[in-house]
This record gives sequence, structure tokens and C-alpha cells, in this order.
Amino acid sequence: MLDREGYRPNVGIILLNARNQVFWGKRLRTHSWQFPQGGIKYGESPEQAMFRELHEEVGLYPDHVQILARTRDWLRYNVPDHFIRKDARGHYKGQKQIWFLLRLTGRDSDMNLRATNHPEFDAWRWNEYWVPLDVVIEFKRDVYQMALTELARYLPKVNHHNRYLRGGMRSHGRDHEHEHAGASDFGAGMSDSELADLHHETPPDLAAG
Repeated sequence: MLDREGYRPNVGIILLNARNQVFWGKRLRTHSWQFPQGGIKYGESPEQAMFRELHEEVGLYPDHVQILARTRDWLRYNVPDHFIRKDARGHYKGQKQIWFLLRLTGRDSDMNLRATNHPEFDAWRWNEYWVPLDVVIEFKRDVYQMALTELARYLPKVNHHNRYLRGGMRSHGRDHEHEHAGASDFGAGMSDSELADLHHETPPDLAAG
């Protein structure tokens, strides 16, 4: 489903824990990391699509999260031509996204990357809010920066007198970052073959063969 300008409607999700760290997912069989995102189906509202993608990619349900904010308008990025099937070039441009800021009200153990038969991630971790954009594919970095900047004003205040700090953990740094599902490296960049695996960026009928 494309709009008149050639952009596919899409949602992005920034999921926070109690320390305002964000869910950072490692894409299946790659070394690239990103936020959950996915297309809006015909007849869906952005919020409906967000909850569907949240379950499909992270395994969470609406009662596991609280919506804190969303971007006011669509944020757009173009997909380079060499990632688009030749017969789609000229009318498919890329994605337009509404981004949601969510707070996890459930537990880490509620996460399930295998909630469907088509998982998007094979590992995840909590990362500081200003994620390292150098591990995000280049043409999406500006949108990530815009979404993080716009939604930062809605970050909840962190209670620094919580049980984690009483237990001697610092409030920032790698001590709070936990990698799940066996991923062994972080942010190693993307090879040419990994860049070609962009099912998030182009609908299946538009992707280059």
C-alpha cells in the first residue's frame, strides 16, 4: 500500500524500561541493530499496526505497555534505487512512519522474539536512549534521530532510589545493558549481503529480486 507520493505507511516503536533505556533488537542473522518497525495494513490505524507489530516482533501485548507519546506527523526516508526492484522504481520511494514511545509495564520475561513463525530479531538488549546510530543502516539514521529527538521530551523521570541502585548498580553504562538470546557482538556494521536483506524497507512485491 503506497500513498500518492510513493511512500509505504509504516510504524516505528521506541520501547522504554524503567530506567529509560530502549529495546534494541538484533536483526535475524545479521550484525545490525534497530527498533521494531513494520508496515500499516489496509484498514489499520497507526496504533493498531503498532500493537500488531509489537506482538509479532517482540511478543508483547497491549497490557504489557503504556503509550507515552507519538510523533505528530509522518517521518519519511527514501530507499536507494538499488534496493528496489527495477519495475517498481519511479513510483516506490520509501517509508513514511509514525513513531510511538512506549513504556514497558510488564517484565523482561514477557518478551518473546519467537511469537510468530517469521521472527525479525534473534537477540535484544536494553541500550541507553541515545542509541549508536552508526549501527543503523545509513538511509534510516536521520529518521531515527528525528524520532528520538521529538519524543525525548516525553521521557518519564527516572526514580534513582530504586532497588537496582540500592543493589549497587550504576545508573548508566554497560552494567545496565543485557544481551538476550545469545547474540555475541554488538554494532559490527553491515556487509553488502546484509544490506540487501531489507524486508523492512521494501514491501515484498517491490523488493529487488
